[in-house]
Amino acid sequence: MAVSASSNTVVSAENTDIHVRLKKQSRIGETVIEALLFLSGAVSILVTVGIVYVLLTEALKFFARPEVTLQQFFFTTTWQPAIGQFGIWSLVNATFMVSVIAMLVALPLGLMVAIYLSEYASMRTRNFLKPILEVLAGIPTVVYGYFALTFVTPILRGTLGAETVQIYNTAAAGIVVGILVLPLVASMAEDALHAVPLSLRQASYGLGATKLETATRVVLPAAASGIAAAFIVAISRAVGETMIVAIAAGAGPRPAPFINPFEASETMTGHMVRISGGDLSYNSVDYESIFAIGLMLFFMTLVLNIISRYVVAHFREEYD
Repeated sequence: MAVSASSNTVVSAENTDIHVRLKKQSRIGETVIEALLFLSGAVSILVTVGIVYVLLTEALKFFARPEVTLQQFFFTTTWQPAIGQFGIWSLVNATFMVSVIAMLVALPLGLMVAIYLSEYASMRTRNFLKPILEVLAGIPTVVYGYFALTFVTPILRGTLGAETVQIYNTAAAGIVVGILVLPLVASMAEDALHAVPLSLRQASYGLGATKLETATRVVLPAAASGIAAAFIVAISRAVGETMIVAIAAGAGPRPAPFINPFEASETMTGHMVRISGGDLSYNSVDYESIFAIGLMLFFMTLVLNIISRYVVAHFREEYD
């Protein structure tokens, strides 16, 4: 017993000595990597804080003007800062119209593409189609804008009549914005579908369900949180799109409510591009109105992102 106790003491002393030596080792590479990772996160946070600070400070200058009131900003429907009209709903109305049209295009098509890639396509087909979707996502938005103006608009005018569809219209812009966000919807939804365990599919097949019934009644409900998050992120992306609407939707805000998608209208981002490209003097009402619109747009996308995180956290299903 004495020998055994002595042996245990020696082993314990050796383990302690090894632990001390390992703890005292200098790992410069690990320290540098940890510092770089921390710096990257800190820079991201500081950039976000800086953007919010600039938006708030410049927007507050706009709202501090005696001719601008919050009641007029939020509850009137005409936006003409040059003549003292500051109704933001004129721009919000056009933004929502373009976003709704875009979602009518992107959500069903993107979901169908995701179901096909996840449930029907072979590995060879997936390897062929996924890069094509990535190419769509990588095309510059200014190219999409001229595509809407020179390709989609002539088709709409030829189909519905030149008297019905104006050269600049929100329908063409919305359709092409939908094409722009389609790869985002398809990719995120496909990832959510692919994460559903294979055992659920096999159990469904074992009960006699077809591939379509398995996809629509088993896999889709199981991936509902991820698909909903993909939809909300796509809406946020559509709301913030700039160049397509600036080129194809037209210039000049229309008083809300404005519901004709075949006429020209100006979105929030399109208006910011148009007036910032002119000769604006610093501290003018037009200059400061850009930041007020930007702040409104920021809160809209922030709310959508918060909703997305809530949907993922609240409806997420985990499987063993």
